[in-house]
Amino acid sequence: MTSTNRIDSGLLAPGWAGSAVAGATSDEAWAQAMLDVEVALARAQAALGVVPRDAAEVIAAAAVGERLDLEALAVGARGAANPVVVLVQALTAEVARVDRDAAEFVHRGGTSQDVLDSASMLIATRVFAAVDRDLTAAADALADLVAAHRDTPMAGRTLTQHAVPITFGLKAAGWLTLVLDARDRVRALRLPAQLGGAAGTLASYLEYAGRAPDHAARLSEKFAAELGLVEALVPWHALRTPVADVGAVCTFVTVALGKIALDVQGMSRTEVAELAEPAAEGRGVSSAMPQKRNPVLATLLTSAARQVPLYATVLAQSVVAEDERSAGAWHAEWQPLRECLRLTGGAAATVAELAAGVRVFPEVMRANLDLTGGSIVSERLTAFLAPRLGKAGAKKLLASIATGDRPFEEALRAEPGLADVDPEELRGLLDPTRYLGASGWLVDRVLARHRG
Repeated sequence: MTSTNRIDSGLLAPGWAGSAVAGATSDEAWAQAMLDVEVALARAQAALGVVPRDAAEVIAAAAVGERLDLEALAVGARGAANPVVVLVQALTAEVARVDRDAAEFVHRGGTSQDVLDSASMLIATRVFAAVDRDLTAAADALADLVAAHRDTPMAGRTLTQHAVPITFGLKAAGWLTLVLDARDRVRALRLPAQLGGAAGTLASYLEYAGRAPDHAARLSEKFAAELGLVEALVPWHALRTPVADVGAVCTFVTVALGKIALDVQGMSRTEVAELAEPAAEGRGVSSAMPQKRNPVLATLLTSAARQVPLYATVLAQSVVAEDERSAGAWHAEWQPLRECLRLTGGAAATVAELAAGVRVFPEVMRANLDLTGGSIVSERLTAFLAPRLGKAGAKKLLASIATGDRPFEEALRAEPGLADVDPEELRGLLDPTRYLGASGWLVDRVLARHRG
């Protein structure tokens, strides 16, 4: 085995390039995870007296991914349609260089899918640990943002238009809710090890061990424990729900973060200017327009949100697998699974950075809130005028005023039917900061969830 440089640098994938997940999902990381599975198998068998302990430790010492020629491994994988066969050959040769007898115990009773599936769950576990940390950091930063702007008024928007007043704290509390929901789904995942042998009966493991069927239970438990994974009730070679679960969680995380990103993009438009992404050297620059400061963190998040659901569709379709091992469905999972993990890990790191540094401009929010001259509280005025004009009459009057040529408040005050309304009362009714509903109470509920 000889070392080689990483060949997948993420040149066209800025959403995860350079992040912690880049290393965790690299070819080297995947190869090392498969070697880790081989070590776990040898150690589990050694603990049960099936493999000499010395041999298991020689295997462990030889299972170093840096010694693999990854390009040769990738090309060689075409021969068996998976990389495990060639990897086992390389590992066996490396062990034999040190101890020929120990080489006999490499991959003892194993099958390719046991190794690659367990490695996939190992990689996913490592990625989701990083995702959990980043979502927690994002949640903490958002909670601070929510508390600071609990009562900061702004225009609520529906179908892109001003609707009724809300607070920025309430909007950010929605973002915090999404992050907490995403983290809950990550933490609920229980990823299983795979150990089944050629057709899911564990026959080869029993045969090499010369043991009764109850040996399978002990081996399965020891093997999963060595990897830090959940023990599967039965082998899942053709029962692909664990992989589909990973895709589903990745989808939820990235689309939840994508919603936050779209809000940030909209609020940071030049003509809106209520938010700005955290500044950093070289961030948001344009190759052609010196004045631009593009919302690139939000852009990376929306990019992930648009890609992951499609990759996850492949994982969901692969659940429909024939027989005890599939000819193609299993193989179709590998790269989409990796891209789901990469994009999700990158998105979690990105939202943590965005949440920690987003800049808020309350004075601009207030100016935008006043743009319509009071018509943003038409809903409130409808309720006030309904006893006088009837609900339908009040809505008709306010719609006519809002679409007329005169400023809304001026036209409202000039309406003959409202001449007896106290000017101070009308001024209070037109104040958008007095029509925030239960915004503060809702914010407090979300903050209590975060604290809990």
